[in-house]
Amino acid sequence: MDTTEPVQSSLDSSYVATAPGKHNVSEDEESEDQSPSASLLPKQSSVPLAVRYSPEDSYCLVYIIFFLMGIGSLLPWNFFITAKHYWLYKLSNNTHGSGNDEQWSDLSNYFESYLAIASTVPSVLCLILNYVLVNRLSSNVRILSSLFVILLVFVVTTVLVKVDTSDCRTEFFIVTLASVAVVSGASNLFSGSVFGISGHFPMRISQALISGQAMGGTLSAVASVVDLAAAKDVTDSALAYFLTADVFVLLCIITYLLLPTLAYSRHYMLAATNSGVMSKEAAAAGTGKTSSIPPLQPILRKTWVLGLSVFYVFCISIMVFPAVSSGIQSINKDSGSPWTTTYFVPLTSFLLYNAADFCGRQATAWLQVPGPASRVLPALVLGRSVIVPLFMFCNYQPRDHLHAVLFDHDLYPVVLNCLLGLTNGYLGTLPMIYGPKVVPRELAEATGVVMSVFLTLGLAVGSAFSVLIVHCI
Repeated sequence: MDTTEPVQSSLDSSYVATAPGKHNVSEDEESEDQSPSASLLPKQSSVPLAVRYSPEDSYCLVYIIFFLMGIGSLLPWNFFITAKHYWLYKLSNNTHGSGNDEQWSDLSNYFESYLAIASTVPSVLCLILNYVLVNRLSSNVRILSSLFVILLVFVVTTVLVKVDTSDCRTEFFIVTLASVAVVSGASNLFSGSVFGISGHFPMRISQALISGQAMGGTLSAVASVVDLAAAKDVTDSALAYFLTADVFVLLCIITYLLLPTLAYSRHYMLAATNSGVMSKEAAAAGTGKTSSIPPLQPILRKTWVLGLSVFYVFCISIMVFPAVSSGIQSINKDSGSPWTTTYFVPLTSFLLYNAADFCGRQATAWLQVPGPASRVLPALVLGRSVIVPLFMFCNYQPRDHLHAVLFDHDLYPVVLNCLLGLTNGYLGTLPMIYGPKVVPRELAEATGVVMSVFLTLGLAVGSAFSVLIVHCI
């Protein structure tokens, strides 16, 4: 072809060209170039993809590190919302932790909804700040500082487990929401930065990061169930539970510090740096000045449909999880068996949802259909709306206004949580990994941050509606 666009999309620009006859193509590149999504994107260059070089990801270490980063990015949120028995114990009108009706209080009834609001509002602000700082503050500073803030907040939360708050439940409630706000802002700054730099890597690395986020929820649910089974006292269970979170956050800090020592990650980060320098030089030559804030208009022009898809997927999910789903009780709760009292909510709500979410995200590693330009993707996203009223008519307790329980069997919440998790994982992951791949390479990191903003906005709007839904029931 005689005419080519001066900038390639990042799907094809994750590689550095070498002289003909001196090239090596890694398996990652071959699999990425032949991925279903690649065939659906416009070809913007006649340069052969074979004239590329990339070191191999030895022992999949970079993949594993980004997987762990994914776990760490959503682990704070998941550990806070999964500890339902602990919050019920701390905020209830008694301290027996028996799960009886006497435990209900205004603070414990709506705690999950307030928790969602307290986490999403600062998250949106921090992600906007992250976008502004993309070119002003290095990703290392943003990521490590946010991880240390998360670790500090979790250490404080762990200490408070053994502090008697029975005479100051309201104060404990306020401190907890403040902790959630701080840790959510920091974790979203962390996740937005990590997802931004993953946009410079092949698509498998972005997929590893998103799968790790789902695994963070699964691990928190498993840890909650194990602690409930192993510890007789609620506070002992919560202490072991939050100590687990402390260890994982510390592990994220250590593994991230190892990332620059690996040749595979150095290669892609160097290519991204060179691309950014060339872009700034071109802008300076054309306008006489450069901007430290990435241009938003070209990003939105390419990704607005994908961004709105991400927004709506997570908006629908947070409307019912965990505020509604964790309030669905077993129909046979009066039997007194451990399954219907202690383990029903941790297993059917938290563990099943997170396991299904992980499966849905992991499926995107092998199946990427529909593609980034398909109208089927937003249609499937909109179709998830039907799941909200289905949850409302399960056995959610207490019910003050909507007294009818149409789905009066324990199997219904099991199926609905699996369906909610699978669709959230698959339909939420596809647009997230497509976004940084349909823009010019120098905008990949900023696009990753923008997609994270869409995600968090969806969580913020959905959490506000979750409060309304809980009050309507």
